[in-house]
Amino acid sequence: MIHFTMNIKNTINSVKKLIISASIIIAACAAKASKPNPHTDTFKVWGNCGMCEKKIEEAASKIKGVIKADWIAEKGQMILIYNPAQTNVEEVQKAIAAVGYDTEKVRADDKVYNKLHGCCQYEREK
Repeated sequence: MIHFTMNIKNTINSVKKLIISASIIIAACAAKASKPNPHTDTFKVWGNCGMCEKKIEEAASKIKGVIKADWIAEKGQMILIYNPAQTNVEEVQKAIAAVGYDTEKVRADDKVYNKLHGCCQYEREK
């Protein structure tokens, strides 16, 4: 009788472990399937210096869905990695323009641009 009871307990424990393992695997697969692949885009952003870089990258990074924003001053180029289910390039460009920096599609308001530090005031296209 003791041997039979121990076998039942071992079987029940094995079944519990199997159910837990299967649940973890199913949850992991579901989480992976629900995450869209991040997109990478590049676009032009005008600016001059390290202070510009900090403000530009911070403005972009505050947008929900932005994974990484890297502005390369020498090229005036933003490399943006983002979740397309949460944001898009246009929204990020609007956020950058809102802090005073022109992008290839969105021009910053003159009043905001004029408030930039002197070294950050780049030559603007007409």
